Amino acid sequence: MQFCRSTMEILLATIRPRRSAASEPDAQLLQRYIQRSSRYVPCEQREFSSEAALFAHLDRPARRTTPYLILTDSRGKQMSSEEFASTLGGVQDSGVQQVVMAIGPADGWSPEALRRASLTVAFGRITLPHELAAVVASEQIYRALTIRAGHPYHHGH
Repeated sequence: MQFCRSTMEILLATIRPRRSAASEPDAQLLQRYIQRSSRYVPCEQREFSSEAALFAHLDRPARRTTPYLILTDSRGKQMSSEEFASTLGGVQDSGVQQVVMAIGPADGWSPEALRRASLTVAFGRITLPHELAAVVASEQIYRALTIRAGHPYHHGH
């Protein structure tokens, strides 16, 4: 099943006390994947100064459905790209309007944030720097969308 552009949007959120420079190579690569993903569903990246700022944004009554919140954490569920694509497809099929994939604060997610998460995922058991985790997340979002669309970007390896 393919993604329908109008039914779901994806927000890649990062928690950083100070904004990164848009000219840095990691920021450019992240934006490249966000732009590619936007061919399939509306997709954007946004930085928040704190976990509280992210949840204040999520708690605004702007949509008819509650956002599906995916938190990245080294203790989260490890998934293949195909499993992640299937998860996003299932979320879309359920009628959710927004998926938020969030890269957490440097000191990790609070217990309350972990309770509020719809899903917690790990990019393996390693710890990644914020900038790299955001690039990996943006690439995996793009890969999942191309898997669902039957695009040859993903070749199963």
